[in-house]
Amino acid sequence: MNHRIALATCAALPDLDPDDRLVVEPLRALGSEVVPAVWDDPSTDWANFDLVVIRSTWDYTARRDAFVAWAKSVPRLVNPAEIVAWNTDKRYLADLAAAGLPVVPTDWLEPGQPIDLPASGVHVLKPAVGAGSVDAARYSLHNAHEAALARAHAHRLLAASQTVMVQPYLQAIEEHGEAGLIYLGGEFSHAVTKGAMLTGERELVGGMYKAETITTRDPSAAELYVARAALAAVPGGAHRLAYARVDLVPGLDGNPLIIELELTEPSLFLGTGQRSAERFADVLERLAA
Repeated sequence: MNHRIALATCAALPDLDPDDRLVVEPLRALGSEVVPAVWDDPSTDWANFDLVVIRSTWDYTARRDAFVAWAKSVPRLVNPAEIVAWNTDKRYLADLAAAGLPVVPTDWLEPGQPIDLPASGVHVLKPAVGAGSVDAARYSLHNAHEAALARAHAHRLLAASQTVMVQPYLQAIEEHGEAGLIYLGGEFSHAVTKGAMLTGERELVGGMYKAETITTRDPSAAELYVARAALAAVPGGAHRLAYARVDLVPGLDGNPLIIELELTEPSLFLGTGQRSAERFADVLERLAA
């Protein structure tokens, strides 16, 4: 079919993340030319591709405005630029909560406002623009020392013009982990369990993300229901998504809560889902036509 498909990445991973490489051969088997391309390389002419697929562009968080502008400039981008603009700021969680979806309870601290933290309990602080658990930490706010560390963390992010998210730490994640449900072309593909990220010390890989422990998972009916409802709430409709990952954690009552709706550059864990790389290739080939 002779389509040219660019897999957009970052300068630190010019040959793609190892998991993303798994889709290259299936695409080539379908007749496509596959080109890894660094998203902020000014020498790349994105109009020369039949499809541009955002993959491991994990350095964008420090330059979100530039990344969104790039996305808007690229013809035939998946996922679409409007979704990228919405999804790269985690304030989209407030939109999902307003739509009645079960979201991890979240308070928002905005630059220029007082730092108002809960007086007790264990909470997670993280930036609204971020990825890979970078700059996320948990604090026992009833402990004076940890409360002071949390305030310093919030102050540092706010001083950098970041919105700060404050969420209760849900203890069940340590036993059950996060459920990551992956959808390709709007259809459920496979699921993984991601080990708890904020326990102990975890290596920061390439300055971009914390190392994860990943295992395969059979999602529950409740998890599938919430994931499908989350995708249905995406602006413009889920039919526009070439790929998606819905991350869920168990709430206090054990029911799944949405912690992330990953529509921009999520790891798809293609190595864990039987023939998922081939399914992803089929989706991209159809979109490139």
